[in-house]
Amino acid sequence: MTQIISRPQQIPATADIRDDEQATVDTAALGELLLGRWAHVRRVARELAGRPEVHKIEGLTHHDHRLRCLDQLHYLVEQQAVHRAFPKAFGGNDDHGGNVAGFEELVVADPSLQIKAGVQWGLFGSAVMHLGTEKHHEAWLPGIMNMEIPGCFAMTETGHGSDVASIATTATYDAATDEFVINTPFRAAWKDYIGNGAIDGRAAVVFAQLITNGVNHGVHGIYVELRNEDGSFTPGVGGEDDGIKGGLNGIDNGRLHFTDVRVPRTNLLNRYGDVAEDGTYTSSIASPGRRFFTMLGTLVQGRVSLDGAAVAASKLALTAAITYSTQRRQFNASSDLREEVLMDYQRHQRRLLPRLAATYAASFAHEELLEKFDDVFSGGHDTDEDRQDLETLAAALKPLSTWLALDTLQECREATGGQGFLIENRFASLRADLDVYVTFEGDNNVLLQLVAKRLLTDYAKEFKGVDFGVLARYAVSQAAGRTLHRSGLRRVAQTVADTGSGKKSAIAMRDEATQHELLTDRVQTRVAELAGVLRGARGKSQEKSAALFNEHQNELIEVAHAHAELLQWEAFTRGLKKIEDPGTREVVTRLRDLFGLCLIEKDLAWFLMNGRLSSQRARTLDGYINRLLAKIRPHALDLVEAFGYGQEHLRSTIATGVEDQRQQEAAEYMRRRRASGDAPIDEKTLLARVAKEKKAKKAARARR
Repeated sequence: MTQIISRPQQIPATADIRDDEQATVDTAALGELLLGRWAHVRRVARELAGRPEVHKIEGLTHHDHRLRCLDQLHYLVEQQAVHRAFPKAFGGNDDHGGNVAGFEELVVADPSLQIKAGVQWGLFGSAVMHLGTEKHHEAWLPGIMNMEIPGCFAMTETGHGSDVASIATTATYDAATDEFVINTPFRAAWKDYIGNGAIDGRAAVVFAQLITNGVNHGVHGIYVELRNEDGSFTPGVGGEDDGIKGGLNGIDNGRLHFTDVRVPRTNLLNRYGDVAEDGTYTSSIASPGRRFFTMLGTLVQGRVSLDGAAVAASKLALTAAITYSTQRRQFNASSDLREEVLMDYQRHQRRLLPRLAATYAASFAHEELLEKFDDVFSGGHDTDEDRQDLETLAAALKPLSTWLALDTLQECREATGGQGFLIENRFASLRADLDVYVTFEGDNNVLLQLVAKRLLTDYAKEFKGVDFGVLARYAVSQAAGRTLHRSGLRRVAQTVADTGSGKKSAIAMRDEATQHELLTDRVQTRVAELAGVLRGARGKSQEKSAALFNEHQNELIEVAHAHAELLQWEAFTRGLKKIEDPGTREVVTRLRDLFGLCLIEKDLAWFLMNGRLSSQRARTLDGYINRLLAKIRPHALDLVEAFGYGQEHLRSTIATGVEDQRQQEAAEYMRRRRASGDAPIDEKTLLARVAKEKKAKKAARARR
């Protein structure tokens, strides 16, 4: 089983960083590492994403953008770019990890295209494939794969988004006609924000409460025809266009509603639950709750792919912004003749380099998530425990990467000034398109709450069945730990060890084992404290139990967030071990240290209040981070070059080198002016000269 709550482990200390070191980065080798296990697939997908045929054309109306994206789906079919995960019997490759690796690269072409493709093949097609059985595959998969059946994934309702278990759409079995009757009984039950729902969808997998013989067996998926060949709705189906959105306007999101829509009983996607002609319900999974999560778990690839796409967007933004910041000059702080490049300013380094470090962490973590996903869906490691681990890992990482993408895009936009606000440089456009990533495929805060509940469950399992003596010893150790931290003994020990030396504090803080211990302890302590508080919910009424959880909901989400950050730090550290070139490993280690120390700095109040850090080490943190920034700065271009995106992917004017040309032109112009002797005298220079002459005359008079 994947360990959900990480335990301290001995990790070798980071090598000392000497001031005279001149490390270099092997960008080709680092780039190969970042491409990961499916490097070949990513290269093929990036070549496709670099073609003009799939690029977003800025400024299109949403009607024209939708038409373009629909045409592009047919183009993807022609290029055999979307069938990797489907069974070999239908022309696919049964390659689940490679499919997601290739799919997420589409975000660099056009996020609308990526998501529309995800709706067609990653949601609609995957639902038929994973929830259906062989008869469903034979009937519908070929048409889904070749775009003869454009489709929808009709789960979300106006009144219930992330709370899928409570959706109100019903599918009631009528034994007299051997059909299911589908209804959306009130307005809030309408299927909402459904991709392909407004115009293009001809069929949908509709999720509804399955009712037979008067018993509700929970949420199931049913294949439903939506539209006729001419685009008109079939009887009982209705809907409307969601209209223009804040982004992703190449997708025709719409609302769907159903009034006594009859579909054959055999349209039930019955891999996990079936209904016989007489209405008898059967399932291989006895527990309704476990059945529900098993069915939804088959669709986890949406979260996995969003995680990867968000990381790719951060890489694009940082490549453009860092390229520009190493060329753009502003203010002559250290020279009267030459202005400083933006990247040499400490504040600019503070803005971009920690986000670069976080993007590397997210990239390494995503690769591990993708490998876990492939292990489960290929059948290599496909137990209930493996699926739970995969779902928890995806729920932990998707929030962090999508929030990081929005934050990075916004900071890169601001860091490139007015140039960044131009659509031609893509920051504003990408940010608008990725905005919704933080709320679809599961609202980020809801996902983190799921992670927190898993952490508490795992914590409880550790003590299940142990005898009183073990619990007593654990209680004593917990009390001793609280005494150690809260009495200041730990802080005193750190102060003595550092003997008031900032250098010793810095050495301690950059040590891998120290970082890991601090980040792990932050999670374990909070989980233990929450478990102690929430243990009081046992035996209370449902209302009081819910109230107790609500009182601590924010803490639950915070501990899940901290846990996800720890997972990223650990993945980053494991990635370091794969780097063979010493110079590259040294530079990327500094980047990992920057990531870890920025996490500690962000939560510094907790570490201080809970006695995990001495004030000496806390004061050292800011200065050492600044030192790391200065050490990483010479390698910033190499680190973004390793991402492997070319101009055909960036499509950002300021990343083309045009700013360097402008700066060279300006410098040459000023040089010629100075050499000609015709340059006007600066007023400050003239005033200084006049003052100097007056002073000289005054001195001469004094000598006489």
